[in-house]
Amino acid sequence: MNLLDQLKKITTVVADSGDVDSIKALNPTDATTNPSLILQAAKLPQYQHLITSAIDKAGTNIDDICDQLIVNFGCEILRHIPGRISSEVDARLSFDTQASIEKGRKLISLYKHSGIAKERVLIKLASTWQGIKAAEQLEREGISCNLTLLFCMTQAIACAEANITLISPFVGRILDWYKKTAGKEFFGANDPGVMSVTAIYNYYKTNSYKTVVMGASFRNTQEIIELAGCDLLTISPALLNELQTTEGELITKLSPNQPSDNTATKNHPLTQTSFAWKLNENAMATDKLAEGIRNFAKDQRLLEELVSGRIK
Repeated sequence: MNLLDQLKKITTVVADSGDVDSIKALNPTDATTNPSLILQAAKLPQYQHLITSAIDKAGTNIDDICDQLIVNFGCEILRHIPGRISSEVDARLSFDTQASIEKGRKLISLYKHSGIAKERVLIKLASTWQGIKAAEQLEREGISCNLTLLFCMTQAIACAEANITLISPFVGRILDWYKKTAGKEFFGANDPGVMSVTAIYNYYKTNSYKTVVMGASFRNTQEIIELAGCDLLTISPALLNELQTTEGELITKLSPNQPSDNTATKNHPLTQTSFAWKLNENAMATDKLAEGIRNFAKDQRLLEELVSGRIK
């Protein structure tokens, strides 16, 4: 049996892509998108009708068109998967709690108008303090959230304390930072990204948090293999294809039933001040969070330029 089929037996497999054709071919349970993935897909000829439809529905306001386009891609993807789609709030709102709440509500409303129940949508927000607080309010309103750009235990604990549905701790971007900083390679269980997600998963299970963990941002299949058994893993089509064409035995590495190495008890609840300080003390998480927000914001602006060009 190939590695992908084995992985699907122990982990919910999620496609990290805006390319509907790739998602159809790989048969994942869920799918995740972000501004960068939507931008890539929006340039492909087979999806130009989704831009036209967004313009027809939203009029001439660029912000409204982009929101509708995100929802259009989400609706198209949902036609081919049994589970949920993650749609991301504009990264430029990452430090504005109220604006993030309003954007999340708007996206859910657009999905509702398209006939998609909110239970099939996860609103993605950056794991800033403001993003987490926005998600906390949305969760109270019955809107499930996916906290992304998550690089450390501090962010993970804040999300769990806020009763967030799901977090997406990154793996590959953590590896990138340590490779550059240390000037050496890391492999297997010694990959810093793998170690981070493993620690978060074990901490959650040890302390019985309801928030689930979806490992994200992979650089190679070895990272995925080391996290087999995680609640969910969101994986690019290229790596899903590689897993599908690789035979071998897949060993379960993470399980809520296995004794945990992480026996840490719950800390005192985080405040905005303690969250900011602990995050500041983690150079990698601080760097990668800021970089991730900047890059998503850049691609959001490029998406707006693409849409604007279509209007003209």
